[in-house]
Amino acid sequence: MEIIRRDTYINHIMRYIDKGVMIAITGQRRVGKSYILRQLVRDIQEKNPEANIIYINKEKKKFADIRTDDDLSAYLEGKIEEDKDNYLLIDEVQDIKGFENTLRSLNADEECRIIVTGSNAKMLSSELSTYLGGRYIDIHIQSLSYREFLTFHSLEDSQESLEKYLSFGGLPHLYRLGLENEDMVWEYIHNIYNTIVLKDVVEREGLRNVTLFENIMRFTGDNTGQLMSATSISKYLKSQKIDLTPLTAINYLRSAGNAYIVNKVQRYDIHGKKLLESNDKYYFEDLGLRNSLAGSDRTKDIEKLMENAAFLHLKDLGYKVFVGTLPSGEIDFVAEKNGKTAYFQIAYMLTDEKTMEREFGNLLTIKDNYPKYVISMDPISKPKDYDGITHLSLRQMLTKDNF
Repeated sequence: MEIIRRDTYINHIMRYIDKGVMIAITGQRRVGKSYILRQLVRDIQEKNPEANIIYINKEKKKFADIRTDDDLSAYLEGKIEEDKDNYLLIDEVQDIKGFENTLRSLNADEECRIIVTGSNAKMLSSELSTYLGGRYIDIHIQSLSYREFLTFHSLEDSQESLEKYLSFGGLPHLYRLGLENEDMVWEYIHNIYNTIVLKDVVEREGLRNVTLFENIMRFTGDNTGQLMSATSISKYLKSQKIDLTPLTAINYLRSAGNAYIVNKVQRYDIHGKKLLESNDKYYFEDLGLRNSLAGSDRTKDIEKLMENAAFLHLKDLGYKVFVGTLPSGEIDFVAEKNGKTAYFQIAYMLTDEKTMEREFGNLLTIKDNYPKYVISMDPISKPKDYDGITHLSLRQMLTKDNF
């Protein structure tokens, strides 16, 4: 079976593999973590043919008996060889209860290099940070970027390709299904969503009311890029004859975040240089999942999808992303990396002077010298300058490496 390499992630992981830290590869189910592990096995073997590689995939039946840390320790007994470089790779490690106890012992003795994958943020952030302190690194895998989407589906960069990406998203396995049969594509995407809900929300988080969870996810999809609060969710559900406290709404959203379904983006006071504690925005980890829940009506949803795609691209490039607030209004994204900042406004089309003034106006009130961008679907062939603000098409943004 052909494995299409995702070298950006592979190269990032390989930089840490011999540095004495455990590597946790995190991300939503079916974004390709298992394939990346397989690529790592091949690369390690090529680099070090004598390496002793122990690979446990908890989704395989042959490893079903490894349920606890004691089971894991018993399985590893005799498999770690003193005179070799040992590598332990565990796929979906959160399915092993108490796994952190065994990994802490192995890591403390530096008996082997450890790479694990996980599909639950709560599990990794609590267990690993508690037991390993600063001796592990979290590398987050996202669904395919727009450029990866083009590679996987053998497409040229075009408006038609962009529209397919905004509609179907970037689950890697779609390249084997093809995008021609849309019924098959949507059935697959919805099945992935059901799997995530079952394994990472119901089983892991203990939430039992799946219908209520889906109602909240649909509301979140409908309000992608809009400020949301627990109170607004509670009020919406009451309008649907569903009684839910704001605290319960927050818990459901937190569970969706732990399962990597959605990302919470906080507001940032640009002038005051501080984070604000209420009314966040939420963006989906995969556009296809968002559309399978909320629908994809281009006339209604295009700006939501554009914002979500822009957010995912900035996150993929390693930026911390916030929603900017000003006395005069809102900046869609404030992106920070390595002590530098960039500002972004997302608009569908800059059709008239009034729209131009609205989208560029707020950015013009920011008096620092960091780069500022307006992103639209206008078919521009090259970046344009407007009083020091760069105008890019969404396609141009999604193919840039830095800002």
